[in-house]
Amino acid sequence: MKFSDKEVILFDLDGTLINSAPDLALAVNHMLVTLDRDMFPEDIIDGWVGNGALMLVQRALSGKRTVDDSLDDAMVQNALDIFLKYYAKNLCNETIPYPHVKTTLNTLKKKGYRLSIVTNKPFAFVEPILEGLGMNGLFELILGGDSLPLKKPDPAPLLHVGEKLGVSVKKCVMVGDSKNDILAANACGMQSVGVTYGYNYGEDIGVHNPTVIIDDFSELLELL
Repeated sequence: MKFSDKEVILFDLDGTLINSAPDLALAVNHMLVTLDRDMFPEDIIDGWVGNGALMLVQRALSGKRTVDDSLDDAMVQNALDIFLKYYAKNLCNETIPYPHVKTTLNTLKKKGYRLSIVTNKPFAFVEPILEGLGMNGLFELILGGDSLPLKKPDPAPLLHVGEKLGVSVKKCVMVGDSKNDILAANACGMQSVGVTYGYNYGEDIGVHNPTVIIDDFSELLELL
């Protein structure tokens, strides 16, 4: 298929535009070692990414995707502080864009599309990562997981982008790797593109009914 009448493209960040898993894993394991806890392999930590920093820390402290209800609030906050301070200084050690992301984004921008980022990652980390990877200046609007009271899978951030840019939902498309992205889009009637790489908790992205599924980021050029 080919999308028509689209003006704004909303992108998830981690798992869609960039592979940040190695640096997130380093920060998580630094936190765990600091707290005298066992570390986890990167592929396990990958499955905990996608719902923001607090949830990632809670999952790491629980040692599983389902957060332990008995976690002490003060301990969680201390762990989160350790994680955030370390990650802030180690954003782009091993983080890289996925194949064809930079060239595709530049082509889309040259074609006149308005690009935005809607991520659950804390806002303060987003621009430094984009700058470190040479991807700054491409996006008209950036929302982090703490930019609004609600984050994906709630549709509020997607609706906010449309409102701020003065564009209807029908003229937007959401591109992401996880169910959070697709559920948010479906909830507000926005068409979506699911990518098969990234971090979707081991689920097939197709389960959540994106409008289109692609295997390579460059396939966006065939859709738009």
